[in-house]
Amino acid sequence: MAADVAAADPGGGELGGTDAVRAQTRADREEFLTAGLVPVACHACATTVLVKKNSPEHTSIQWVTDAATSCPVLADRVAAGTPGARAGTCERLRESITTAERDGAFGYER
Repeated sequence: MAADVAAADPGGGELGGTDAVRAQTRADREEFLTAGLVPVACHACATTVLVKKNSPEHTSIQWVTDAATSCPVLADRVAAGTPGARAGTCERLRESITTAERDGAFGYER
């Protein structure tokens, strides 16, 4: 019987084994999604985003505010009728991220 429980329970039959696996899975997911995020403020409007770069080609931007209202460039595009999801990228923010990269803000190896 104990062998059957151990085989069915990823925790090796210990009480809470499944809960431990779930907790570790949540922790792994959180680490994957948030590790390496660096706050970068736009030099033009001071809107701050979280940025992750694993290489010069990879840039992941996570907005902590509503992009279409906190960034004046994107807000103007939305006000002109462009849907927020299609407003594109703010070049001022892109330049700020490039500057942060040049200053060594991201931990990837070149």
